[in-house]
Amino acid sequence: MAAAKESKLIFAPAGTNSTPRADQYTKGSLSRPQLDPSPLTQFHIWFTHARSAGVHQPETVCFSTAQLPSGRVSSRYVYLKELDARGFVIYSNWLHSRKAQDVQSNPYSSLAFWWGDVERQVRVEGKVERLSEEESQAYYDLRARGSRIGAWASEQSQVLPEELGERAVLEKRVSEVEDRFEGREDIPVPGFWGGMRVVPEMVEFWQGRESRLHDRFRYSRDGENGDWEIKRLSP
Repeated sequence: MAAAKESKLIFAPAGTNSTPRADQYTKGSLSRPQLDPSPLTQFHIWFTHARSAGVHQPETVCFSTAQLPSGRVSSRYVYLKELDARGFVIYSNWLHSRKAQDVQSNPYSSLAFWWGDVERQVRVEGKVERLSEEESQAYYDLRARGSRIGAWASEQSQVLPEELGERAVLEKRVSEVEDRFEGREDIPVPGFWGGMRVVPEMVEFWQGRESRLHDRFRYSRDGENGDWEIKRLSP
């Protein structure tokens, strides 16, 4: 047994505990009467609580997509930028990014939020749709100038050639875009960049509990009338 443990680079980590037993979650519970009929409203309630509790950047979310026909899954952390009546919105490069390429072959995706300070997570599954240019421009105008320039300059996820200087290639593109928009603040949103809205078909709310007996509730669409059904799941 000792030899088997020594062969592992990581074995039974437990946060800051000195023993291999994982932390116990004791900060809350979740029951059906606490839930709003709408998962979007419930998410807003939890997100607001996470912010008030001091969770660092609660808008951080793991966004996962899968390419077809290979079925290969890719994940990355992004920022949730909007929540509206249709779903959850992030922004990205629609021409070059891996996530956009995945979505072109398979519109299904997932989001996973983890708010450790309040021992909660939220999972979302649904189809991705593209926001209009007008909607994307409204958010784009709020970005720092450097971020707006960067959206034009970066061929997101594409290789920067080593033989051409790697980072130097990117910085040259940034300089060219800066020259193009010198003296202007009304920089248009690039046609290849914009919002991705995940329209939820399933949303799960998870509250950590002791002994791994967590509270889990899943919202899913009723197939007949499209209303949200709420079911408690086993931990």
